[in-house]
This record gives sequence, C-alpha cells and structure tokens, in this order.
Amino acid sequence: MAKIKAIRGMNDILPEQTPVWQYLEKQVETVLGAYGYSELRMPIVEQTDLFKRSIGEVTDIVEKEMYTFEDRNGDSLTLRPEGTASCVRACEEHGLTFNQVQRLWYMGPMFRHERPQKGRYRQFHQIGVETFGMQGPDIDAELIIMTARLWRQLGMEEAVTLHLNTLGTAEERARFKADLVEYLKQHEEALDADSQRRLKTNPLRVLDSKDPGTQALLDNAPHFHDYIDAESREHFDRLCTLLDRAGVAYEVNARLVRGLDYYGKTVFEWITDKLGSQGTVCAGGRYDGLVEQLGGRATPAVGFAMGMERLILLLETLELVPESVHQKVDIYAMAMGDDAQVEMFRIAEELRDQTGLRVQLHCGGGSFKSQMKKADRSGARFGLLMGDDELANGVVTLKPLRETAEQKQITLKELTAELVSIYSED
Repeated sequence: MAKIKAIRGMNDILPEQTPVWQYLEKQVETVLGAYGYSELRMPIVEQTDLFKRSIGEVTDIVEKEMYTFEDRNGDSLTLRPEGTASCVRACEEHGLTFNQVQRLWYMGPMFRHERPQKGRYRQFHQIGVETFGMQGPDIDAELIIMTARLWRQLGMEEAVTLHLNTLGTAEERARFKADLVEYLKQHEEALDADSQRRLKTNPLRVLDSKDPGTQALLDNAPHFHDYIDAESREHFDRLCTLLDRAGVAYEVNARLVRGLDYYGKTVFEWITDKLGSQGTVCAGGRYDGLVEQLGGRATPAVGFAMGMERLILLLETLELVPESVHQKVDIYAMAMGDDAQVEMFRIAEELRDQTGLRVQLHCGGGSFKSQMKKADRSGARFGLLMGDDELANGVVTLKPLRETAEQKQITLKELTAELVSIYSED
C-alpha cells in the first residue's frame, strides 16, 4: 500500500524548524504589543462571496487560485486566500468598527492554488495587521514605522527597502485607468502575454509587470501622480514627512500597485534582493472603501500582511537566527535504578517550579552510556545524574555537556540555588 503524503505545496513544519517559527512569532508579538495592538483569531473557511466581493471577481486569486467547494448544505465555501476580508467580516459581524477605533493583528494559514516555489506555497502563513476608524496619514505612518522597528529587532533592516506610492481615490484611479488602457491598447502587441490578459481584466496590474519590454513601454505611459487631486497629494506628502522625521528611508515607486481591488491612497511594500525574484516580504496599504463594500458603514482602514515562510527564509539566508533559538533543553536529567528514577521525577518537577529551567527527564531506561548519548543529542547545557550511591547520600551529579568544566556533586538542598546562580550569570 502506497504511503499517504502531504498535498503538494502544503508542507509539514518539523520539530527542528518550529523553534525558528516560534522565534519570529514572539518577535512580532513583542513589537505589536509595544504599539497597543490586539490579536484577533478568525476561521480559515469563509463564504465564497466574501472574497468575490472584496478581492474582485476578475482577479487571479478569485479566477484561478481559490480553494472553493460546496459543503453538505450546498453552500459555497472557500479556504481563505488572504486575511483582510475575513478581518473586516469579523469586525462587522461583532460590531467592532461602529464608532470605534481598532488596532488588530492576526496570524495563521492562507490558501492559494498556485505553482509552489521556494518561499511560496499553496498553504502559506501570514501575519496581518488591520486598523479601522482612523482617516489621516498618521496611522499609515505608524504601520510603516512599526514594520521598520520589526526589521531592526530581527537584525534585517539593511536587507529590506521600502517602496511607497499613492493610488489616490476611486475617481482618480478611474480617470487614470481610462487613459492607461487607451495608451496600452495602442501597443498591445508589444505587451507580454500576462499583461495582455491583465489589460482586459485588471489594467493597473500591468504597471507591476516584470517584463523588460512592457516596462520600457510604460516609460511613456500616463503617470498616475498627474491624476491625483490636492487632498490625495496632501495625504501622501504628510505621510512622507512623518516617515522622514522618524528616520525611515523609502523610495517613491509610481508603478507600485497592489493586486487586490480594494486598495486606495497609500500602498507600500518592503522588498529585499536577497531572495531572488520573490522579493516582497511585507506589503499593505489603505482600503477605506472595503467595509462599506462588504455591507458596513463607511470606515477608514489601513493594514499590511507579511509572509512568514519568506521572512523565515530571509532570516536563515542572512544567518540571523540566534543559536539559542534551537536550544530546547537546559537540563537533561538521568537516573539509574528504580528508586533513583522516582526521586529524579520529583527533583525535575521541583526544578521546573522553582527555576523556570527547561528540564527534560530521560524515559525508556537504558544504560548510563546510552542515556548520556541522548543527553548530548538533546542540546542541553547540563546533565543531571543520580544513581543508588547519589540517592543514598542525598546528592546529584551535575555534568557540563557543552563546556570543559569538571562535573561535581551537589546536595539536593543546594541544587536549586546552584542552578539559579549559574544561569543568572549568563
């Protein structure tokens, strides 16, 4: 019988990998907590109509990439391809946006049926941040400054670059889109195949093309910044001023657009050149019309999302994961003899209670030599040993496993204080 394997593009995260994920999650949670953001946890399955109405029916996500199915009641359901629409739905359903300001974040798996490649999978994980009820560019700036703080905390600030743009209002985009389409149709045969398709479905995405020929054509295309009015320009200029004062460097990229229909005004991406062509590690922007589009009252909103797989890949590529992240055990406790094992169970529990150290107790029997091999593989700094002689004398042997120091015997009464003293010196 053939073995059952994971679905292509949906990967297991193995025990040797999870410490890095936990490290990233903790750093993100620390930064978001410093700014007063609250966590929201949402279901991974939603009504299909939620994403059709928010993302847009003529986007690649809805047309090609969503995992959609009918449940037993005949309802069309979809595994969430992104988190913003789900967050808006949750806020509206529970009255979180009615005359309120919200700063929220979430974390979890998203699903898109696309070609798996390094750092890009069919089940992928995102950290998303969404804010509601704040109209001005100050909250846009806060989100960007907050991500800059995260890069500093992770040590990767030199490896990422901020690209910034404004998409103005829906009316401004409509005027620009009409002129852009008229220009591109005159050169349609020279566009790459993907841009020819987008010209008919989502013309602004042509600006995002990586094809050199298409990029050359765009040099003479209408320029969006010529279409924005004074209010949109003032919003963007104020955002730039706030970032300048905060010391956050950026590049204004007039061709930066987002792949989802609901964005307007501020859009931004953090990009790296350390991961090949898959360079975006964080992206977001303002979506003031989405809450109303999904049936709520008009509510200003702005947010961003970052792919965890890609961030972890960048951390590992830059060798920024601290060695301590992979150390899961401080003490490996071993015993020879039934009575000594009973006592070692008690000692291990006492150490966990009184020191907060991570104590792994050897189980499964075996010789002293085999236990020591497992102690070494555990990565623990110290081994704690007890045999019949130690039990009779009320002592344990503390054996350094990563240092050249000599092992020594310590009375049970002094053990806790000794370990606290050792670890307080680090």
